[in-house]
Amino acid sequence: MIAIKKVAASALCACAGAIFYAPSAWALLPIQHWTEPNGAKVWLVESPVIPMVDVQVDFDGGSRRDPAEKSGLASAVALMASKGVKGGKEGQGAEPALDENALGEAWADLGAGFEAGADNDALRYSLRSLTDAPLLDRAARLAARQMAEPSWPADIWARERARWSASLREAATRPSTVAGEAFAAAVYGNHPYGQRTTPETLARISVDDMQRFHAQTVAACRARVSIVGAVNRTQAQELVAKLLGRLPASSGNCAPLPAVPEVEPLKAPAEQAIPFASAQAHVLIGQPGFPRRDPDFLALLVGNHILGGGGFVSRLTEEVREKRGLSYSVYSYFAGGLHAGAFTIGLQTRPDQAAQAVKVARDVVQRFVAEGPTEAELRAAKDNLIGGFALRIDSNKKLLGNVANIAWNDLPLDYLDHWTQKVEALTVADVRAAMARKLQPERMVTVVVGGKP
Repeated sequence: MIAIKKVAASALCACAGAIFYAPSAWALLPIQHWTEPNGAKVWLVESPVIPMVDVQVDFDGGSRRDPAEKSGLASAVALMASKGVKGGKEGQGAEPALDENALGEAWADLGAGFEAGADNDALRYSLRSLTDAPLLDRAARLAARQMAEPSWPADIWARERARWSASLREAATRPSTVAGEAFAAAVYGNHPYGQRTTPETLARISVDDMQRFHAQTVAACRARVSIVGAVNRTQAQELVAKLLGRLPASSGNCAPLPAVPEVEPLKAPAEQAIPFASAQAHVLIGQPGFPRRDPDFLALLVGNHILGGGGFVSRLTEEVREKRGLSYSVYSYFAGGLHAGAFTIGLQTRPDQAAQAVKVARDVVQRFVAEGPTEAELRAAKDNLIGGFALRIDSNKKLLGNVANIAWNDLPLDYLDHWTQKVEALTVADVRAAMARKLQPERMVTVVVGGKP
């Protein structure tokens, strides 16, 4: 359980599509921020209630940096972090190489956990451990080896690539996968966000490719480290030093990475009707949205809650499900990242009702963009979002996601504390204007898989 103190403030954070809010009587513990001598940037929230610490280390090495012909490279690098580490020396003792089984046993013995993953924007590593000094020291040193010195066993990569390829082929038999891939390609065009990982792109990824990607990406000076737990600043600095101590020194490893182009706005509407033998038609409607750092974020968050993000109380649910019975569920969301993530409306319906469901959904969006919410809808959305915060920050791990969001998106350290005032200040005109700035209903992509053209 995290430590919370009562003050006249509140909180919100969004990370990877999840939104966290705080009632006006509460605020999170202060966030400390500093830059280490090696260039790593650190964000810390001290939470001394339980003797545990959660750490997330982010690098600018997500799939947006995959070569198109080798899509999946960043995820492959993350995957191989758990498949073995090299042997070496530390101080006076030699360290044995560890294969994937030995690594699993080592973490089980420690009662700690280490994970690696990649999304569109980031390659990230996470550690969870008790703060008992000997245990945390061993956990940090083992995590450091996995981050800095994976062994890249070629036979294991061949095995994992075969498994991954088989999973992709199986997924391609599902209408939801077909719809998602067609939608991403139409919304993002040539931008890396729209790249598709296939068995063919995986076949082109070699161990050398992963080693080069890792060397270019994973350096201490590129790290953004978020920490929540029962450690103070001095202990956090010692922990960061151990975690990053095996990574290359800053010199020669921190030249600016190549710029990634922005997502181009759609110039015209696009429609795809893809035949598929399925009981339900899968429908996706949308367009490029906005980067997470966009100043309209809160207005768009509230607006989308009313439009399609609020479940059974949203306009889309009312019009598509309640009034017409066209779909059991319908939703909308913005997926902002370092670039403009997609705005997406999704639903499933009977194939013979797909055209009607698409028309109703489009009409709802067009009317909402033109008119905005009512005062009653705005008040209900604010109350719902603010009131739902307490249950979403009840653990160090959840708070870590909020802190990492602030770190990754360069948000103010007091971002959490001033959310209530900012959201309360939003007016119907603010929400309407923000939605109108970002959404162009007349230029959206529509993909229907399984329905009739």
